[in-house]
Amino acid sequence: MDQSWISNLDRLSAEYEDGVGEFVTFVRGSLDVQGLTKCPCNRCMNREVHHIDFLRYYLLIYGFLKDYIHWTEHGEQSNPQVPLGSSIQNTPPCMNEQDDEMADSLRDAAGHAYNIRSSSDLLSDMHPPAEQAQYDKLFEELHNPLYDDCMKFSALTFIVKLMNVKVLYKWSDQSFVALLKLLHEALPVGNRCPRSYYETRKLLCDVGLGYEHIDVCKHDCTLFYNEHKDGDVWPICGVSRYVCKKIPHKRLRYFLITPRLKGLYSSKHTARAMRWHKEQRLEEDGKLRHPADGEAWKKFDSLYPEFAGDSRSVHMGLASMDSILSVTC
Repeated sequence: MDQSWISNLDRLSAEYEDGVGEFVTFVRGSLDVQGLTKCPCNRCMNREVHHIDFLRYYLLIYGFLKDYIHWTEHGEQSNPQVPLGSSIQNTPPCMNEQDDEMADSLRDAAGHAYNIRSSSDLLSDMHPPAEQAQYDKLFEELHNPLYDDCMKFSALTFIVKLMNVKVLYKWSDQSFVALLKLLHEALPVGNRCPRSYYETRKLLCDVGLGYEHIDVCKHDCTLFYNEHKDGDVWPICGVSRYVCKKIPHKRLRYFLITPRLKGLYSSKHTARAMRWHKEQRLEEDGKLRHPADGEAWKKFDSLYPEFAGDSRSVHMGLASMDSILSVTC
């Protein structure tokens, strides 16, 4: 049976849909008495079972495991050409519990591209091509081991952990680049360790962990942003934006709120925690265990009942030296 469709990233193509149909037909010969079978999609990875009627939808939504070319979990006989002592990996060898959590977040985010309906209806809900390509790239980095036969780290989880250590111990960019070069030389040939800080940051920006630089006035009176974005001198205090040669006096790192809120709600795990205050919190009179127990929160909810009625509504607080403001979205 032709299996070239498995590597087709366009899950809405006729080739991929026909391939899924042939696979489902093949699987019907190995079902249990309840009509259940293991699901080889990128989410279930032959670890979970579903009814045969739902198998097609899972494979259209999450894609087919690229390494699962010998369907031994679905009745196919073992490949006689495999040399003695070798093994066939049906699931990514480097995936561990932490990778699974990261994979869930990516799958949940990418999964919004589709609804479980007929395949023709999936077209209307698809991500823009550039955004879908971004998810595909992240999935590839998550499923690729750091180097061949690496069992502990995927390329993506290694980069995330490495950046976490950099921030925790306040490494300079220069020392981090030197470490990357050393790791790249020390690891086996063909490893996927990034060679530069730029490559690392670019991948993390795709995950949604990037930020925006905004220059700040020397006296903290304003930001060079929006209509002042291209200005060289702030008109009120008359101070130059730069010390010299386009080097600003101060620079702010702005972590964009909207992408982070989308990220929190794109994963079923963090989305559940975001709704906890409304759906699972237990109220006890006289005890303040969550901001939702406070009088300010309750007052706001009484003024805007429609907003408060949706458990997905977000209450945010902005704190400054002089006051605390409440912001909702």
